[in-house]
Amino acid sequence: MGKTFSKLPILVKAKGKCTTDHISPAGPWLKYRGHLDNISDNMFLGANNAFTTEAGKANDVLAGESNLTPAQVARRYMAKGVGSVVIGDENYGEGSSREHAAMSPRFLGIKVVITKSFARIHETNLKKQGILPLIFANPKDWELFEQNDRVSVLGLSQLAPGKAVDVVIHKADGKEIKVQANHSMTAQQIDWFKAGSALNALNA
Repeated sequence: MGKTFSKLPILVKAKGKCTTDHISPAGPWLKYRGHLDNISDNMFLGANNAFTTEAGKANDVLAGESNLTPAQVARRYMAKGVGSVVIGDENYGEGSSREHAAMSPRFLGIKVVITKSFARIHETNLKKQGILPLIFANPKDWELFEQNDRVSVLGLSQLAPGKAVDVVIHKADGKEIKVQANHSMTAQQIDWFKAGSALNALNA
């Protein structure tokens, strides 16, 4: 793992309740549950994105295009070698323990999820998938994130249990705002993150 995640775009800023069914809707999508690529097209289709007027939509800030699905935008970013960040609200990931709600974000290049708070099981699933789950030290910092911001997470090579993490918000006008985030990862879970997932760590 490198020393930072540097200037990642924000894929979705979830506003209000964002359950695992908002992140990975069920229904007809369940026919694809054995095919991660196909089922990942449902990612965040139920989420209310603070940057759009319609649920399940996202904006490609690199191309300047709107009215796309989050999966479409994430795939475009990945094609350019760019990961992304998700910003979440209270109790992010509540509901069922649906593993695809963590598997699809990892598959589509999401590196970090920063929230006001997590539902415990979903937070654990993100850890298993090697996605960095962070919690705002000050929940009001959620309000600072805007569509065209880029987000850096510093000092990841020194990530340790109980040690806060610095997050930098890079504004379009060049201004930088530093906020603090916490995590609940154990030493073993940090090893999962550094390996890319729990499965990668087991196979190392």
